[in-house]
Amino acid sequence: MNYQVFAPTDCSATIVLPTSKSISNRALILNALCRDAIPVENLSECDDTRVMRQAFAGSSPVVDIHGAGTAMRFLTAYYAQRPGSRITLTGSARMQQRPIRILVDALRSLGADIRYTAREGFPPLEICGRELKGGELTLPGDVSSQYISALLMIAPRMHYGLTLILTGEMVSIPYIEMTLGMMARFGIEARRTGNTIRVPAGEYRPAPFRVEPDWSAASYWYEIAALAPAGTITLPGLSTESLQGDARIAALFEPLGINTLFSSDGAKLIKSDHRTTEYRCDLSEQPDLAQTLVATCCLLGVPFHFTGLQTLRIKETDRIAALCDELIKLGYKLLSSDSTLTWNGETVTPGESPVIQTYDDHRMAMAFAPATFRFPGITIADTAVVDKSYPGYWDDLARAGFTLTPREKGDISL
Repeated sequence: MNYQVFAPTDCSATIVLPTSKSISNRALILNALCRDAIPVENLSECDDTRVMRQAFAGSSPVVDIHGAGTAMRFLTAYYAQRPGSRITLTGSARMQQRPIRILVDALRSLGADIRYTAREGFPPLEICGRELKGGELTLPGDVSSQYISALLMIAPRMHYGLTLILTGEMVSIPYIEMTLGMMARFGIEARRTGNTIRVPAGEYRPAPFRVEPDWSAASYWYEIAALAPAGTITLPGLSTESLQGDARIAALFEPLGINTLFSSDGAKLIKSDHRTTEYRCDLSEQPDLAQTLVATCCLLGVPFHFTGLQTLRIKETDRIAALCDELIKLGYKLLSSDSTLTWNGETVTPGESPVIQTYDDHRMAMAFAPATFRFPGITIADTAVVDKSYPGYWDDLARAGFTLTPREKGDISL
């Protein structure tokens, strides 16, 4: 289904955000690594978490995680350390194009038995679980933080624990800190000194755990608040004490005219008179916020230069290419490299009745829907992609006063 989206003139709303996918998926792994378990409260209802729950609840020798990248990385490590298990881990066509060699090679060096069943270096994987020896492992610091988190979470189950040495520049550090913080909640105290992380062998302890609202989902409401002519948006449950690195979105939107007022009820987004004339920022620690910030800056007419985007090429789609291809439809001509996106203010004539393709990428749909404030009636294609992280996104837009008109694919030209 495609939606043609129209925005309200006043966007005042209270939006109950979905709970964090990143925290939910880590909590499920840590809970499963406990000898006994206490059910995790307030788990995300998104597709990524659903497939993780199904994997733990099922008994099939084939586990299909569809398009859930986090599940692929985390479950590869989880099954590798589970003695006696024999699992084939597969996913969607796109997932079978996403590289996993770095993680598999790392696990093999620690004693894992994993083989590729089709294309070398890519899923599907056949995993025969065994006790891993652990020890010392060196990885580049700029690999996906999900690889690093996957290894850290299973490290206490390794015979010698794990000393992980990350070389070069570290990216997505907040996601690594989130993992270490959650491991501590379950009884394992790891130590990070610079680029070295030491995790002792030990036993996780079951602990009550409640998942907090998702700051990544909040980012789209910051975008809406920045673009709306008027209105105040309230997001219950958000806190400055969050485990999530994407909580930085509150500070990142201050130069774009949005202040955040925190209280015991959550966060209130308030428009201000301040807006920067040029935005320069390193997003290596928050790469998932790139689409939101890039789209917002273009739509506000704020030139930008974003760096630290090297992991975007291997996400659900090549997000750098996707942003360039879709924003040119709206008249914004971006410049790109393997790790940067730049807009110097150059525009071209927008296409008529623009249709934004989403490339099986939830963040493309959610970052571009607010463009309706500048392009009334913009069409977002394949809207079900939001189920990956924010299944209620379109319902929440409707609650905030947006009009969503369904359009069948045959009614428009893509």
